[in-house]
Amino acid sequence: MTPRLPTKIVACFVVLFALALPARAEEPDETRGEVLDMSPESRAPWGLRYLSAPLVSVVRGKDYMYAPREVTIETTPAGAYLDIFYVRSGFQKRFEQAEAPLVVILPSRLEAGSRDSFTVRAFAEGFRQKELTFELSSKIDAITLDLHPLPNSLYGVSHRYFGGRTTISFLTEESLAFRVQEAGDGYGVILTETSISENAMAGVRDIVSPVIADSYSQQLGEDLMVKLVVHEGGPSLEVRSRQSYDAPRELYAFTVDLVPSGSAAGRVERAIDALGRLSHSDISGCALVYDDALRAGLDPGSLARALRPDGSFTDRYLRAAMRRLGAISASGSVEFVDGTELRPETPIELEMAMGNARGAKGFLALLRSFVANLEGEEINRREGLRGLLAPESGSAEFEERLTKAIAAERACLGSG
Repeated sequence: MTPRLPTKIVACFVVLFALALPARAEEPDETRGEVLDMSPESRAPWGLRYLSAPLVSVVRGKDYMYAPREVTIETTPAGAYLDIFYVRSGFQKRFEQAEAPLVVILPSRLEAGSRDSFTVRAFAEGFRQKELTFELSSKIDAITLDLHPLPNSLYGVSHRYFGGRTTISFLTEESLAFRVQEAGDGYGVILTETSISENAMAGVRDIVSPVIADSYSQQLGEDLMVKLVVHEGGPSLEVRSRQSYDAPRELYAFTVDLVPSGSAAGRVERAIDALGRLSHSDISGCALVYDDALRAGLDPGSLARALRPDGSFTDRYLRAAMRRLGAISASGSVEFVDGTELRPETPIELEMAMGNARGAKGFLALLRSFVANLEGEEINRREGLRGLLAPESGSAEFEERLTKAIAAERACLGSG
């Protein structure tokens, strides 16, 4: 007769065999986001876990060793981009990119080795990236990555074009580290650990001139890149940069100058010739109606900052224009909207006049004629005038103010 095993021993083997069967993973909740299976194509090498798995399952339940695991990943702010790595014994087995929230499927503890790890790196525009690593042997149910804002922000952009030269100033809330990279089609300005505001983003897109054909911004991880694409076949350019501090607004300014290579004597000579062709008719009659209308349309603070000397390359031209305004005025002096009169031929009164240049009657009309004598094409004239009067304003906004001033002048001419 064949000996029979005791009933209790048979029952015990049946239970252990049932526990050893892989459990079927439950369907993840679709409201938690996309489902991504990060299981490697092959299991980890055989190890003692295969012997201990049935006994561990008796204590912890069969799912502990045999069931695939689900990990929910969320970020603050929501919608961050994720880089996900599965590493085994120092070698990357899987790499995927996704967007939070996300449900990740990981292999069971039986299929994962003791040296398997799971890494999540999260990043969002305007925030520091964050990275977390977990051992596959540990308990992982849900991961929340709280991202902190970058320490600096690009608040605004100032762009000036005048006489063949372009200057871009980047206004930030904190002092910044930067670098300028030359490329085949232009230049890349890298602002380290800096985000960008909506206002500054619009300002960057608006940087177009006879020197710059296109411009755009791009967040590269924690750094911000502003790309300046120059016109193909344009003059060779030299890059100069400087930093300053705008105390009234508590903003830091990083300025990049794109200067045509060679001597500046030709540009200065052209400017002197353009000023010499200005006459009293450029600042009298209906030209003063244009002058008043444009001054009223522009933001007083922005206009004052644009015309006040600040170390920009346009300072010399604005001072020369103020002296010319006094020279062609009927009284030989500059009259201001508050009733003050100054003679810019003397250095001290010239500096006083420049400090209140936005209130000088006829000055905006004179700058219009000055730019018109320097630039041939109408679009370049408008961009040059915007660079002198409203470098922090967009082209469309300035165009609107300019159009109203021109309409007021034409109405004056028509009534005469």
